[in-house]
Amino acid sequence: MQVLKTTLEQWRVLQAVVEYGGYAQAAAALHRSQSAVSYMVARLQEQAGVELLAIEGRKARLTGNGKALLVQASELLADAHRLEQLAARLEQGWEAELRLVVDVAFPTPLLLQALTQFTRAAGQTRIQLSEVVLSGADEALLAQRADVLIGTRVPAGYLGDLLLDVDFVAVAHPSHPLHRLGRELDAEDLKREMQIVLRDSGTLQPRDEGWLGSMLRWTVSSMETSAAMVADGLGFAWLPRHLIQKRLEEGSIWPLPLGKGQSRRVPLYLVFGGAAGPGPAARQLGQVLRQAAGAMPGLLDEGGAIAQEQPQA
Repeated sequence: MQVLKTTLEQWRVLQAVVEYGGYAQAAAALHRSQSAVSYMVARLQEQAGVELLAIEGRKARLTGNGKALLVQASELLADAHRLEQLAARLEQGWEAELRLVVDVAFPTPLLLQALTQFTRAAGQTRIQLSEVVLSGADEALLAQRADVLIGTRVPAGYLGDLLLDVDFVAVAHPSHPLHRLGRELDAEDLKREMQIVLRDSGTLQPRDEGWLGSMLRWTVSSMETSAAMVADGLGFAWLPRHLIQKRLEEGSIWPLPLGKGQSRRVPLYLVFGGAAGPGPAARQLGQVLRQAAGAMPGLLDEGGAIAQEQPQA
């Protein structure tokens, strides 16, 4: 193994001399004597083999080589600082990695907001994110593949908190045959048309929630694909209001005029996995997820385009 000629502490002292504007100021900031600071910088230049500082009057300035090397050294010092922070958090019981499992019905903007907040608070903890549908959340929790989970129900033996209710709306393209009927629709009308259904990602006990039982069914694996197919007139579907709000406002899809069941509210729960209970990082992630979910009323307007009656094609 190659032995290093310089140390991080020497580069930290050089950084302080530049940052604070001189040897005396750096010595005061580092709680060292000025002679000690001068000696460490001199030794650093000797060991590095290049001139790092040039004296101009009473001030020292970085040379070209000094600037280039200090940029790299500053990155190493920042890495070392993060490493020490991680070590301190691990010593306090913070998890090095969390497995976050989220049902696709949870709004992506809220998830990104929560992850941004979590990174600021616990950036040293890695996140393994998995997106699931329906029973896929239950399976991940029961198989101990989730530390923090957002799912549509709380499996037996676990405790969970309600995060929010997601409003699903039955929609189709404005020119869809269902809209051309020009009247209130019922379940029999829907069974005659193609329904687009989201595939359950679970394999043990998959659920067909929302399927009306008709053989006219296309099954897809993502909400976005389902919304795109509806917008192209390929069928009807129940889709999350937050996902299709812009299309509703643009008029590219319309709510179906159902007498019953035009909208459904799907609850999403926050559940912690692991027999020992959540650690500090998991609790922090749960906290920011709750805070993000609190922004849901502002994200989903209860009025607006969805509530307005759409003209018939």
